[in-house]
Amino acid sequence: MTTALFYLVVMVFVAAVVFLLASVLFGRGEELPPLPPGASPTRLPAEDISSDDLRAVRFQMVLRGYKMSEVDWVLRRLGDEIDGLRARVAELEEQHDEQAAAQ
Repeated sequence: MTTALFYLVVMVFVAAVVFLLASVLFGRGEELPPLPPGASPTRLPAEDISSDDLRAVRFQMVLRGYKMSEVDWVLRRLGDEIDGLRARVAELEEQHDEQAAAQ
């Protein structure tokens, strides 16, 4: 009888150690809070969007395809980037024309 009780105590101790170790390694099992309405997990850099950044974009899937607000956000960001680049090209062309005229 005492042998069975000893095995039972050892098993409970081993189970407690395994549980403690697992809870320290893997956390307590909480889930992350949901994203606030209008937020998106889609990421792009703040400036200087490259083709690799664009290829890495992934959109959240919803019932009828991609989430429209995320796609709209990416298109707006790319449109702003293109507008900025075109303005910079026009500025550089104007500087080049002024330098050519001065010579």
